[in-house]
Amino acid sequence: MKSEPLNSPAIEIAPVADDSRERMQRLSGIAEQLLAQARASGASQAEVSCNEDSGLSVNVRMGEVETVEATRDRGIAVTVYFGTRKGSASTADLREDSLQATVAQACAIARHTEDDPASGLADAELMATTQREFDGWHPASFDADRAIGIALAAEAAGREVDARIGNSDGASANAGATISVYANSHGFLGAERSTSYSIGCALIAGEGEDMQRDSWYSVALAEGDLEDPRAVGRKAAERTLERLEPRSLPTGDVPVLFAAETARSLIGHYLGAVSGGALYRKASFLLDSVGTRVFPDWFGIDELPFLPRGFRSAAFDAEGVATRESPLVRDGIVQRYLLGSYSARKLGLQTTANAGGVHNLQVRANAAGLQELMQGMGSGLLVTELMGQGANPITGDYSRGAAGFWVEDGRIAYPVDGITIAGNLKTMFNAIEAVGSDIDPRSHVRTGSMLLGKMTVAGTG
Repeated sequence: MKSEPLNSPAIEIAPVADDSRERMQRLSGIAEQLLAQARASGASQAEVSCNEDSGLSVNVRMGEVETVEATRDRGIAVTVYFGTRKGSASTADLREDSLQATVAQACAIARHTEDDPASGLADAELMATTQREFDGWHPASFDADRAIGIALAAEAAGREVDARIGNSDGASANAGATISVYANSHGFLGAERSTSYSIGCALIAGEGEDMQRDSWYSVALAEGDLEDPRAVGRKAAERTLERLEPRSLPTGDVPVLFAAETARSLIGHYLGAVSGGALYRKASFLLDSVGTRVFPDWFGIDELPFLPRGFRSAAFDAEGVATRESPLVRDGIVQRYLLGSYSARKLGLQTTANAGGVHNLQVRANAAGLQELMQGMGSGLLVTELMGQGANPITGDYSRGAAGFWVEDGRIAYPVDGITIAGNLKTMFNAIEAVGSDIDPRSHVRTGSMLLGKMTVAGTG
């Protein structure tokens, strides 16, 4: 990463003339060359990943520019297999001698590793046979001056909302572009490209020990899909002001409503528990859970890898395996785990095309938006922020710091801070009473607000 002075020429995440296809073709040629060298060196199987990333990041605070950073990164990773022995090496140098040395190093490592029956490429018959794009490539001339203007506009709009906002934690504008190629000795070669843009703003209101901080951000694959920077700033200001003069709560068991941006974390804990790495290590509270009911009978999660402009849309996973639409949870019952080829073999199963992660999840909604969920809850805690990492992946025990609002008679009564919410994830999943339709679109995990019938809330009130 390198910082660019403000008087430098315009920094752009993509050239004015889009040459991404030519760059993908060049990386594809390098990948095929490296595979040929691996075969000539005696490898029984091999795979190559090539990536080019470019980006621009701007941060401002209190009307002044703090940082302007431009990135240009490249990486070539080679993995070879000699039977069930594996070796990997990487480089960012595309010179011929460096590429040859990378293959030689991977082969040397493989010859000195132990046999691992689970190692190797994914099965050849699972490779994707068709490739397509999902409207994720939207390069734009995003130079430093314009990025600075966007960040300054967001912060200024937020600071102007109310005189009580006397400080700022800064605002940012970011843009990035990625081109990647994956190829293996099954004859598979796939290329992908994507762009991303974001605007964020964090503000501080109040004075002394009564200060409160909150933020808002917008993220999209196309710059035109971002929220207006002034709207981002105003939203950050509104959220910050709402948190002034918080109270604690008495310890007790109460209904808890997770706002959409915090409800995602519950799905994240579930994904970790059904991931292959945790399962074959027996480090999950959801061992042997396929076919069992973990959620209420109306609950569902679907993987949708082909969504246009989806954050994780892809025709193939990180091993070239063809992706497919399928449920993770249906009628509350676990349908499958999240497996790459290695973890699948360790478990005696088949890969689920999730090497590298999940591809766009949709959580089923059975209710309207946040306001309706609060009315249905009556009285309870609305969680808008979580702190800490207090979830035990082996036992499912859950305890995290939280902030949000106390809801009385279906309406927000006052802000809440300095509390802890606790339970066990298995019990919490089963206690989900409703999922709202107010989906937060800023993630590949698409869920609305989530109401749990009861959790333990510990405070000092």
